[in-house]
Amino acid sequence: MGRPRLYCGQACRQRAYEQRSATAKAGLPGDVVLVSRAELDGLQDRLYQLRCALEDVQTLLAERPTKAELERSLHDLLRSTGRLDRLWVTERAG
Repeated sequence: MGRPRLYCGQACRQRAYEQRSATAKAGLPGDVVLVSRAELDGLQDRLYQLRCALEDVQTLLAERPTKAELERSLHDLLRSTGRLDRLWVTERAG
């Protein structure tokens, strides 16, 4: 019903189906996401690193940085973002 879902590939389509199926069997709403405390803590740590990197860039920009300082700060920002970009939530068995 409505607009068809878009997926990056068949594997993502299959994972989404499995997730919808598992939540329906458990009687949970389709938008519920369960994560372990360790996974949540890890995500919060990575988000904190990203926030710090963004604040560092913002502070540096207000101080008229050298090219090398700006490059280093932007490299740190990209590295922090890259870690978050690799985050993928998948269903756990049992």
